[in-house]
Amino acid sequence: MAYVLGIDIGNTSTVAAVAHHRDGRWAQPEPVALHPGPGPLPSALLLATDGTFTLGESEESERTARGVLSRVGDNVPLLLAGERYRPETLVALLAAHVVDQVHGARGGPAEMVVLSHPASWGRYRRDLLHSALWDYGLKEVTLLPRTVTVAEGYAARGFAGEVAAVYALGGDTFEAALVRRNSRDRYETVGVPRTLARLGGADFDAALAAHVRTVLVRELTAAGPGARTALCRLPAECERAKRDLTVESQTDVALSLPIGPVRVPVTRLEFEELIRPAVQTTVALLAQAVRGANLAPAQLDGVLLAGGASRVPLVAELIATAGFPVETAPDPQHTAAAGAAAAGTRILSPRPLPAGPPSPAGPPTTAEFPAAVATTSHGPMARTAGPPLGPTDDLTHGDEPPPRPPVRYPPLDLPKRARRKLVRSRGHEG
Repeated sequence: MAYVLGIDIGNTSTVAAVAHHRDGRWAQPEPVALHPGPGPLPSALLLATDGTFTLGESEESERTARGVLSRVGDNVPLLLAGERYRPETLVALLAAHVVDQVHGARGGPAEMVVLSHPASWGRYRRDLLHSALWDYGLKEVTLLPRTVTVAEGYAARGFAGEVAAVYALGGDTFEAALVRRNSRDRYETVGVPRTLARLGGADFDAALAAHVRTVLVRELTAAGPGARTALCRLPAECERAKRDLTVESQTDVALSLPIGPVRVPVTRLEFEELIRPAVQTTVALLAQAVRGANLAPAQLDGVLLAGGASRVPLVAELIATAGFPVETAPDPQHTAAAGAAAAGTRILSPRPLPAGPPSPAGPPTTAEFPAAVATTSHGPMARTAGPPLGPTDDLTHGDEPPPRPPVRYPPLDLPKRARRKLVRSRGHEG
C-alpha cells in the first residue's frame, strides 16, 4: 500500500507519521511506533566500542550524542570517545533508521519522505543535512520548516484558519512564528521566527527535580553517598510526574533511598509556579512574533500548540490570558510529523488552484512547500571534509558560521541498507 512518511527529529525525541493511500485518496496521517518502549524514540545515539552506533544512552557520557539537531551548521564537531563526528551525519543516521523501520513494517519504501526542520534554518543548514541524507541513500527527502508542518498537521485535522501562530515547545527548544495560507492553499511562514535554545520540557523536569531535592535535603544527607544512585533516577521520575500533572491535580515523586523509599507529593499548582517564569518567557516571544507582523492577538485564527511540553495546561492558560485564541491537538508531540506526511500527500496530489487573478510576482519564500520551492535532495550534493566556505543565500538568523580550518572525521562506512540500519542493544530496549 502506498504511503507518505513524515519525520520530526527533535533534540530530545524523534517521531514519525504515515499517510496511506486507500480507496483512491490519501488517509489521515497516523503516528508510527519507532521502538518497543513507551513514548517517542529518544534522539540519542550511543557510540559502541566497535565504532558503530546504537540507539540509546549510556552512563559513559563521552560516548553518547545528544541534542545533535541544534548542532547542525556548527563547524565545531561533536567529540565522542575521542573521535570527531559531524552533527548532520548523526541526524541523517537517525532519519535513515526511521526510514528503515517504517520500510520494514510497511513492506516497502515510501512514495515520499518529508522531514521537518527548525523554522530558523536557512539554506546553509538545509544543504548540510541534504548532503548527509544523500550519503545514507536518502536521495529524495523534502525538508519543510517545523512551523509549516505543524500548521499542515492542524489543517489535516480540519483547521481552516488563514493566519495563525505556531507555538512549538519541545524537550529543550522553543519556536514561535506566524503562518498564513498562500495562493496555492498551503501554509508559509510570515516574518522572522522567535526561538529559544535550551528551554523546554527538560527545564520543567529540572525545576521539579530541584524542588524535590530541596524537600528531601535531610533524607538525602542521611543517605550519604548511597543517595547518588537514587538521584540518577530522579530526572525520569520527574518527567513521569510532569506527564501525570497534565491530567491530574496531584502526583507523587518517588525515590528509593538506602534508608528506605520516600515520596514527595506535588500538586499541579506547585509545579506550575515552578515553571511559570519559563512559560511566560515563551508567551512573550509569541507576542513579539505577532507584533512583528503588525497583527494583534485577536486577528489570528488560532495559536497552534505543538511539542510534548505544550501539553502542560499552564501553556494554554497563559496564551489565552494574553488574548490569543488557542488550538490544541490530541497528541501535540506528533503534530509536526503528521503535518509533514500530510504536506507530502499534497505535493503528490496537489489541490486545484483557486480561481482568480494570479498573485503579484515576487521572490518565493523558503517556507512555502510547492514542488518548485520545497527543498528536496534530488541529486548529489558536494561532499567535502567540512562545510562550504563560499557564500550561500538565505543566511538569516546567523545561519552560516565563520570559516574554520578543516577537521578530519572518522568514516562511517555504511553503504548498504542492511549495514546502515541501527540495532537497538538489549541494554537500551526498555
